Amino acid sequence: MRGLEWNDPYRIRTWQELINWINEVGFLPLFANGIEGFSAEEHVSPDYWWTGIIDEDPWEWREIIAASHQVAYGKFFDQKAGFISLDWLPYFANYRRSGYDFDARWEDGLANRREKKIMDLLTSKDDDGDITFPDDQILSTELKKKAGFGKGGEKNYPGIITGLQMQTYLVITDFHRRRNKRGEEYGMPVSVMLPPEAVWGYEVVTGAYKESPAKSRQRIVDRIKEQFPGADDEDITKMIGKKPEGI
Repeated sequence: MRGLEWNDPYRIRTWQELINWINEVGFLPLFANGIEGFSAEEHVSPDYWWTGIIDEDPWEWREIIAASHQVAYGKFFDQKAGFISLDWLPYFANYRRSGYDFDARWEDGLANRREKKIMDLLTSKDDDGDITFPDDQILSTELKKKAGFGKGGEKNYPGIITGLQMQTYLVITDFHRRRNKRGEEYGMPVSVMLPPEAVWGYEVVTGAYKESPAKSRQRIVDRIKEQFPGADDEDITKMIGKKPEGI
């Protein structure tokens, strides 16, 4: 693992300090990548990953940060985990969705059936036609079963879930351990996912729909170059994706 020395004054020491830096930068992958400095990994101690020590372990921090809802957490960068501040989430949503809500994407034939089966479990419409969201949290393992994935059913659940996060239709909002028949927790923490609109509201998430997806992408590119001047176009494209088609 990359990282900073324990006594380095620039080392991020707590999960709240990491949130503060995410908000300052705007968005940040969890792990190191081709853009030097553009990750949480490179700014924390490399010595405490996967130790389970909540105060020091960045792997534990990601769970706390996801549940705090102070920033968005999910697989947003090259299909890998990262964070997006609420100021920048609208630009990612507009660029990645090309200005489409999921229902509109489905109606235009741009979403596939497996994506629809997952999204239908996490959204519904009330009598007035307004989108609503489930009151109970659904673990990703349960979501997989309810959507018909697994042995003898639909294939590639991890890929479909990752794609929906990359498009910002889903974010990870919490982690819980599964429970056995006696109600006892067991195993590794499992993610809980929801549409970001369920957490921060439709107006916040879609606040950049008024501008072109290409312009939103260019904002993201410019921000990376501003914060990390050594980043080249190829590495940036790898991390955030290509220009929208037709641009």
